[in-house]
Amino acid sequence: MTSTAANTRWPAAVRLVVLIIVMFGASTLIAVVVPATTGAPFWCLIVGLVFAALALLLYHGAIRFVERRSPDELRWADASKGLLRGAGVGLALFVAAIGLIAVFGGYKITGGGSFWDAVAAFGLMAAVAVGEELVFRGVLLRVLEELTGTTVALVISAVFFGGVHLLNPKATIWGALSIAMEAGLMLGAAYIATRSLWVPIGIHFAWNFAETGIFGATASGGRTESLSLLHSSMPGSDLVTGGQFGPEASIFAIIVSVVPIYFFLRSARRRGLIRARGKQA
Repeated sequence: MTSTAANTRWPAAVRLVVLIIVMFGASTLIAVVVPATTGAPFWCLIVGLVFAALALLLYHGAIRFVERRSPDELRWADASKGLLRGAGVGLALFVAAIGLIAVFGGYKITGGGSFWDAVAAFGLMAAVAVGEELVFRGVLLRVLEELTGTTVALVISAVFFGGVHLLNPKATIWGALSIAMEAGLMLGAAYIATRSLWVPIGIHFAWNFAETGIFGATASGGRTESLSLLHSSMPGSDLVTGGQFGPEASIFAIIVSVVPIYFFLRSARRRGLIRARGKQA
């Protein structure tokens, strides 16, 4: 980016508001339209992937218009590597969390589900992961970082991410705090360490898909148990199982998330990616 182009960018506070409105609108549309198609699994897959692609294109266009630059944090050339890397991390983390919950008696398989239900979950979670990451890491964390520095931006974006989940049907204060601590901080740390949105998108998608599409657990207070390869029950203490909010409110989900948060932030610090207030990407 040339210095002239940089100087024509809108002020950070203005960009933050405009981009939040645009991308939050897209994420909200995803949350309304895609779940409505889960009764037709093939179409849910197609609609979910199409909406995810449209959200990515919208982000590219919005960044080019508002920030006068190409969005390096979402380079198409990095997509496959970043998504696979993130998906590996997300899948491993959820398997570790649900495994610990099962060891302590909080997860039991009650029967087989449906392949096509899992297909619907794939499309739904792909769209949700893309939409939410573009809002909370692509816009909120990234632009706030210019105004407040990395540390404050990470905390604020995590709190807002947890707070939004209070709108879910079976939301709890503890569930929202858990989401802020594990997902908000972890996904933000993944972006900070890689300066790529593909990695947190991959983590977010794989965690959610494993939770709902494979293990049949409740995701963040929603009702997606039927969209899975396995049917399950989660008896026992809410501290172990997460209660009605689902495994994300389990103490074990928080514990397993501490490890990647630590390593992502340590990597970012060693590579000089922790930024001071006012420093642009």
